[in-house]
Formats: sequence, C-alpha cells, structure tokens
Amino acid sequence: MRTQDYAGQAVLKAKTEHWLATIRNTVAPRPHLEPHVPSCVLLVVDMLRYFVSPEGRSYLPAATPIVPNVVALIRAWRRTGGPVVFTRHCHEGPHDLGMLGKFFSDYIRCGEPDSALVPGVEPREDEPVFRKTTYDAFLGTGLEDHLRSRGVSQVLVTGVLTHMCVETTARSAFCRGFEVFVAADATASSRETFHLHALMSMADSVAVVFGTEEILEKVGGTGRALGAKSG
Repeated sequence: MRTQDYAGQAVLKAKTEHWLATIRNTVAPRPHLEPHVPSCVLLVVDMLRYFVSPEGRSYLPAATPIVPNVVALIRAWRRTGGPVVFTRHCHEGPHDLGMLGKFFSDYIRCGEPDSALVPGVEPREDEPVFRKTTYDAFLGTGLEDHLRSRGVSQVLVTGVLTHMCVETTARSAFCRGFEVFVAADATASSRETFHLHALMSMADSVAVVFGTEEILEKVGGTGRALGAKSG
C-alpha cells in the first residue's frame, strides 16, 4: 500500500478545517441530523497495530495523529453513557479471505500482534469487539442485531481506512436505516486524496461529517480534541 503522511500532529487541526470547509461548500447542510447520546453508538473501526503502529506491516502515517481524537471520543461516550463498539479485522486463514485474497497480497492473521488494537483504544469488558473479514462491519458480524437490541438509531464512525472500511460501513449503516455521522479527524486513509474524496462522497450521500471538537461540544463530552485551544 502506497502511503502518504498527509496529516501530521502539527497540521491536523488546519487540515480538518480545510476538509470541513471543502465539504460544506460543496454539500447541502443537514442541520436536522445531529448525534444524540445514548441513541448513537461510537463505532471504532479497525484501529489495529497493523495500520496504526509504526511497526505495523501496513502502517498509515496519518493514522497516528488521529489516536488522541478517537480516545477523546471514547472517553466522552463513556462519560455520557453512550454505547461504544469496536471492530477488529482479521482472518483465520486463506479460506476466509474472499475477494480480499484476490485483491491484496497480505492479510491480517487473527492472533498475530498486528491484529491487536493499539494502546489507548482498548475496549472495556462491557464493550464488544466484532471480528470482520471484509470492509463492511455489518456483514456477517451480528453488529446490527447488537445495536437494535440496545435501541441504537445512530452510528458515529471512526477509524481506518476512510475510503475502505469506514466508507463501506457508513453506507451499510445508512442502508439499514441508521442515521450516520463520520468524524473527519478521527478517521484516516493512506492518502489525503482518498480521505477527502471519501468524506465528500459520504457527506453527499449517507453521512454528516463533523470534526471531533464539534462532536464533543454537541454531545456534552468534556474530552478535548487534538489541536483544540485551551481555556
């Protein structure tokens, strides 16, 4: 995978403002759609060492700076009583690769160190982790049943990769009748072009895109997003 370090820690806030401005100058606003805890699940997609750790085999440099934002959202959701759910993409062997086995030369093996969630993004005992074997976090995982049983009607998607698992999951959630939100600076991709185009595509068709600080203000969380001013 060809990767680009497009959103280092020092520039993430400025980048986010640019992404959101680009989206909002292009896509019609939807002010009637806003996240409401506890009916909105925070879905943390594939924040694995494989992608997020510098030692990971498919390391995404842009994923490291989003970790504090993902953590801030997790903490806010826990404080305000919102449900938090994680996904972990891994395969038991070549037999469950599906099309990914034809499209890519490597895969994440269940149980290997790279399949673990990165430090700081670990679930609590009462927060489920759904293993998935393709881009869609809903496909064959039981995620939808879990959310329905808890009265969840909204999904806030965070994690990696924006143009792959994040976007596919957001579209799948929308098609299942969930209101969908995406955090622009709590998601990351391999290249800025992929990231921004995926955000714009989702904003135009299935999701409302916010920055982490905006989301924290809306849900009453006391966490602070990366790059936010103090005081």
